[in-house]
Amino acid sequence: MNRGENSDSIPNDLILEILSRLPAKSIQRFRCVSKLWKSMLSQSYFTELFLNKSSSRPRLLFVGKQDSDWLFFSLPQPQNLDEKSSLVVAAADCHMKFSKDISPFCCTYASGLIYFPNMDKDAIRTICNPSTGQYAILPLPERRTYRNSVSYLGFDPIDNEFKVLFMNTSKCIASSDIDHYILTLGTGKLRWRKIQCPFTHEPLWERICINGVLYYLAYSERKYYALVCFDVRSEKFKLIEIEYRLDCRLYGLINYKGKLCGVNLKYAYDGGFPLELRMWVLEDAEKEEWTSYAYTLRDENKVFKVNYNLFVAGVTASGEIILVNHNTSKPLYVFYFNPKRNTLQNVEIQFFGA
Repeated sequence: MNRGENSDSIPNDLILEILSRLPAKSIQRFRCVSKLWKSMLSQSYFTELFLNKSSSRPRLLFVGKQDSDWLFFSLPQPQNLDEKSSLVVAAADCHMKFSKDISPFCCTYASGLIYFPNMDKDAIRTICNPSTGQYAILPLPERRTYRNSVSYLGFDPIDNEFKVLFMNTSKCIASSDIDHYILTLGTGKLRWRKIQCPFTHEPLWERICINGVLYYLAYSERKYYALVCFDVRSEKFKLIEIEYRLDCRLYGLINYKGKLCGVNLKYAYDGGFPLELRMWVLEDAEKEEWTSYAYTLRDENKVFKVNYNLFVAGVTASGEIILVNHNTSKPLYVFYFNPKRNTLQNVEIQFFGA
């Protein structure tokens, strides 16, 4: 190979392919290499390439509070858990820190971004990317604060757009004149648009976005327990009343193999470890067809003897259901339930430091 061949520059496509395999923190640093690299790494092509690579190496995202600071951590999702042993994960990356008053229980996660609808006492609405540490403050609808409101973040994978659905809940549910607004995230000035909902409902905080549909629990006008399906792309609403379809209230919504799944944990009368995990999978939203499953949780590990107030936090790429404690301290335990094998493993996470 002659000197001319050695001096040839690496093609940009190959550079992007290499960089797409790196952690998000490294990508942020490489944006400072040159104006060309900053431009390349800001393109939607690279974002999609990076997300496709990231989906093959899933991670767990944790939000923890230390004094007045909220810290965002992530670590590789444990693989091939042994049924008879616990896995200790010692390393985790700290992506960003908020020294503000936020409620992680009211936040919405969609395709890599987190939306905080009420940050600080002024109800500031904030979008953040925990991988890069970047965040942006959203404007308020129609120059009003709307302290009594509910809002969620959704993602449309077809047009590759993030949207925030905002609803004013200060009005009486008996009135059909409840305000609904949409904010599309992107370049340029952010503007809220008022949209119409064909039915009256009172939104609750349980929510999740799956394949371009934002699902959230609500009470219908008849005060029935219901599920609202909001298509992020078409901005159309659908209401499914579930009070008499399911024999139990849903206390969590998860993405189970690409479908909406409601979950519930049944505890013994004296508290302690949960005895049963029930799941309701929405097979067809148009036909309103559900499939239910019930699993008995076996208390075979000594760590389970502690009185845990568990809730279902999500699902792994392999279909294992993740359970965590509402309030915890060192050591932090995460529980993985495998519905196929009916096994439950605990993972001790050691990364919060002091």
